[in-house]
Amino acid sequence: MAQSGINKVILLGNLGQDPEVRYTAGGVPIANVSIATSNSWKDKNSGELVEQTEWHRIVFFNRLAEIVEQYLKKGSKVYVEGQLRTNSWEDKNTGEKKFRTEIVAREMQMLSSRGDMNQQTQDNDVANQSSQISEEEKVPWDDEDIPF
Repeated sequence: MAQSGINKVILLGNLGQDPEVRYTAGGVPIANVSIATSNSWKDKNSGELVEQTEWHRIVFFNRLAEIVEQYLKKGSKVYVEGQLRTNSWEDKNTGEKKFRTEIVAREMQMLSSRGDMNQQTQDNDVANQSSQISEEEKVPWDDEDIPF
């Protein structure tokens, strides 16, 4: 099948909170995190350093979700590759159409060292190495798996 476009997102940032993990009715683990990325520049007028932070909603499925739950915590530095996906639904109370854009992770690399993780979480069980993980299979989800 010919591909008519490219949908690829690459992020390097830090988790804004601990992962939220849930399971579908079929037992598929799903982990949600928010990752902050920042850019900074010097303002031409004031000469002051300006920083802009963007927050990105990331969704992990299957084995990646389990690894995220086990090893990542608020503040963890992580590299993520994935695809943009926009979900839409109708608000049950207002009837208004709502949208949410998120990144479905396909690959993830943990970049925080053990020392960084211990300092942030005081958890001595966190792995002492960077781990490269790739989600090989397609994400198995259907309309019943959408949480809204």
